[in-house]
Amino acid sequence: MSKVLVIGAGGVGSVAVHKMAMNPDIFTDIHLASRTVSKCEAIAASVKERTGIAIATYAIDADDVEATSKLIGEIGPELVVNLALPYQDLAIMDACLATGTNYLDTANYEPRDVAKFEYSWQWDYHDRFKQAGLTALLGSGFDPGVTSVFAMWLKKHKLKTIRLLDILDCNGGDHGQAFATNFNPEINIREVTAPARHWENGEFVETPAMGKKQSFEFEGVGAKNMYMMYHEELESLAKFLPEMERARFWMTFGDAYIQHLTVLQNVGMTRIDPVIYNGQEIIPLQFLKAVLPEPASLGPTTKGKTNIGDIATGEALDGSGEKTFYIKNICDHEDAYEETGNQAVSYTTGVPAMVGAAMLVTGKWKGANGEGGVFNMEQFDPDPFLAMLGEQGLPWTVEELTEPLPF
Repeated sequence: MSKVLVIGAGGVGSVAVHKMAMNPDIFTDIHLASRTVSKCEAIAASVKERTGIAIATYAIDADDVEATSKLIGEIGPELVVNLALPYQDLAIMDACLATGTNYLDTANYEPRDVAKFEYSWQWDYHDRFKQAGLTALLGSGFDPGVTSVFAMWLKKHKLKTIRLLDILDCNGGDHGQAFATNFNPEINIREVTAPARHWENGEFVETPAMGKKQSFEFEGVGAKNMYMMYHEELESLAKFLPEMERARFWMTFGDAYIQHLTVLQNVGMTRIDPVIYNGQEIIPLQFLKAVLPEPASLGPTTKGKTNIGDIATGEALDGSGEKTFYIKNICDHEDAYEETGNQAVSYTTGVPAMVGAAMLVTGKWKGANGEGGVFNMEQFDPDPFLAMLGEQGLPWTVEELTEPLPF
């Protein structure tokens, strides 16, 4: 029996809970909490209708460590799956330590007042989790998450070393809106407007946001413009694959998205510092989030596919010289919606969250010598994770390319 508490009732939380309910042999008792309990109740109703499984729901402010600790203590889960905002990671980790509970998230911590995300804050918790005999698994989404596991699978099965690594994230879906983000607007826009960083020759190199663009032909989608960005898995991959000469992250955006974002940025709507409006202090980006479409509402109208994967070049395991491999998943928005009521961007994060949770509660992933601590996806055997991922709706393929990326 494994009892889990999921915190967060957005699209990713919805997918994760639906998929947990579809695996009752692993997740025998599922609890869902969020600041807005009505969102939890709507997800629970959908899960009940689709699977017949009952989900218990709760209201919780995850910023409140004492209240979160109390709820965890009352429920007594084996694992807390944090699918709330990344601002809340440390508070939820504190609550897990206070209650002796294992922890999992999909995105690393960032402070509310600075658009900067890095693993250092959470890595600093390692000794406390280890001493408590608890495990914290960081970044069990798709990117970060599956993209890191893809790299380690290539390192295990195809390449002795990885010299060059490019992560390519393409959303070829069309939601029919003039402007909307496919996951939390506040997090999305902070991420996109931050300076780009990539790993090269032992250090991170910073370039202007959206300053480097390339066109790429994505299977199932077609040719798309992709922009180099910074994404947190570059930090952990640089740590666990020290032989890499260069690692980059690319994400596709349509021209209309770029035009809208440019205007919003120019008029100050993407600011994260407070301004005074009608005598009250507001954060422009938080106000913008309130007027944009809720990402979880885009499922019924979104059509098309996502295509996310790694292209890695390095010395072949079989001694045949340098080779390049492309490992990826293609996910259909309409198929994802039919199964869980959510579009593919939520699906491609929520399914890996469920699979990561399964790795922990079944004991397939454990720390060195079974010890606790704070771990990234790269530190575990990729095989059981990717085997289950393919069985749970995100099949993946790997192919050898004739040459490295030309750019």
